[in-house]
Amino acid sequence: MATVLFQVVLPIKIKKKPGIYISSCDVFDVHSQGYTEAKARKNIEEAVRLFISSCFERGTLQDVLKECGFRVVSTPFRRKTSDKNFITVPIPFSARNQYKAIGDGVD
Repeated sequence: MATVLFQVVLPIKIKKKPGIYISSCDVFDVHSQGYTEAKARKNIEEAVRLFISSCFERGTLQDVLKECGFRVVSTPFRRKTSDKNFITVPIPFSARNQYKAIGDGVD
């Protein structure tokens, strides 16, 4: 079984409140929190990954993306790796045997 990794780069906001940090990905209206800024960032990444995976499993991902204003573009988005206002969310998928992995001996 081959594994395919999609990555989604999304804008986020992290706000400090008394005793907690609130993290938000307004694109999907997904929110989380953490006692530190790093934990809030990690938690919003996980929340977004679970949200996208759940939409895919229910067959609603295309509708959700369209509803949130996503569209296909010809030029990929580039961001500075140091930009803390964005997160990169890895979303792993596995594919059944119809795809052969590189180096599996098939010519």
